[in-house]
Amino acid sequence: MSETLKPGLTSTVRIDVDQGRTIGFMGEELRVYSTPSLLYDVEVACRDLVLPHVGEGKDTVGTRVELDHVGATLLGMWVEITVKLTEANGPALTYEFTARDAVEEVARGKHSRFVVGLEKTAQRLKSKQAKAAGA
Repeated sequence: MSETLKPGLTSTVRIDVDQGRTIGFMGEELRVYSTPSLLYDVEVACRDLVLPHVGEGKDTVGTRVELDHVGATLLGMWVEITVKLTEANGPALTYEFTARDAVEEVARGKHSRFVVGLEKTAQRLKSKQAKAAGA
């Protein structure tokens, strides 16, 4: 990992809330940003923040999330997600995040990720797949 991977790294991304990111179970007029989509967008923002710093052949995977989804963002609005790396303890990374739309804060929380080697991860997954096929 790079010496540049340290607490304080921050990024803000803007997401347009399209139909695929909304709930539909309350009807078309009540489509809002879904919590699973918000979580996915937070994870991507956290990953993208550190990816240039983890080194060739490495990536990160999510391990824990604390998410308070406190406001509804309507279909067609944008949301800005700000992520900040607060701790880098070897391969264990901790972030804080907030999300807000044009009107209010819509989410806040913490996220943990872990730096993994792609080759080693691929070997581990192939081994698990072989065990599952034999079970």
